[in-house]
Amino acid sequence: MDQWVEFAIETSSEAVDAVANFLMAEGADGVQIEDAADFQGGQTTNARGGWFDPVSIPHRQSGAKVSGYFDGRRHPAELVATLQARVAQLPSFGLAEGPGTVTAHALAQESWANEWKKYYHPLRITRFLTIVPAWLDYQPQQSGELVMRLDPDMAFGTGSHPTTALMLRLLESQIRGGETMIDVGTGSGILALGARMLGAKHVLATDVDEAAVANAKANLALNDIDGIEVVANDLLKGIETRVDMVAANILADVLTPLIPQVPSVLKPHGRLLLSGVYHDKVAAIDQTLNENGLRVLAQARLGDWVALVAGLAAEADE
Repeated sequence: MDQWVEFAIETSSEAVDAVANFLMAEGADGVQIEDAADFQGGQTTNARGGWFDPVSIPHRQSGAKVSGYFDGRRHPAELVATLQARVAQLPSFGLAEGPGTVTAHALAQESWANEWKKYYHPLRITRFLTIVPAWLDYQPQQSGELVMRLDPDMAFGTGSHPTTALMLRLLESQIRGGETMIDVGTGSGILALGARMLGAKHVLATDVDEAAVANAKANLALNDIDGIEVVANDLLKGIETRVDMVAANILADVLTPLIPQVPSVLKPHGRLLLSGVYHDKVAAIDQTLNENGLRVLAQARLGDWVALVAGLAAEADE
């Protein structure tokens, strides 16, 4: 039987995206995140639309564990050392390292191929949007419910993280129908898909990672939806199309170079939606927005994560 190795990294909640990226960059075939911050947002809705308290679900009480799954051809000791060196760089990115420990243990093929699926269930993420793993048979539970089918195999974003949930809720509050949008750093394509289902006319989804582009295209195919173009691109470089919305759910250190590129692609009264902002980075992002002629119009918070809606400052003063 083929062997797989799980490499588990204990870190801080604010560093989970960066650590997951470390694992994927080293060739992980999938990533699993257990994050205490996911359970700090108060009541939410389950797949049937009922309210429940996430704290009632058994979960870790602090920090996060990010696990990557690799085939047995990788030398465990060498990869542990490589990952430890990457984790040690987190403070230089402005992210808390947390414990920073890296451990490895072997798994049987069927443990990776099947057991991980038990962590994924239908998730009612907004008033209208429900995220469903591709292998589950699920039918809408009420009128108006929109079902997004995703394959989380490559772990580019499944909606379970607070930053994704925040962004989907912002999209639901901002989209009126017929908008054009750019989804920067699309990952799994979940935001592009959600925007289109909520009524956006066309979405350009970009990601610098070719594997993410392929994953997004595969997820869009699962939902048999048109009006979304997925391309490989570095943020907004070279894009001249003007749109009603720009959405980005990426780390604050990546949002900082993105923000100056936004005003040139926004139509009059357009909106910039940002997520992936840890609470202690909000002031720095707000300053960057102000320096580039943008102003925060609204914000939402879930646990330690914050999402922002911004518009052109000159229009806000009208």
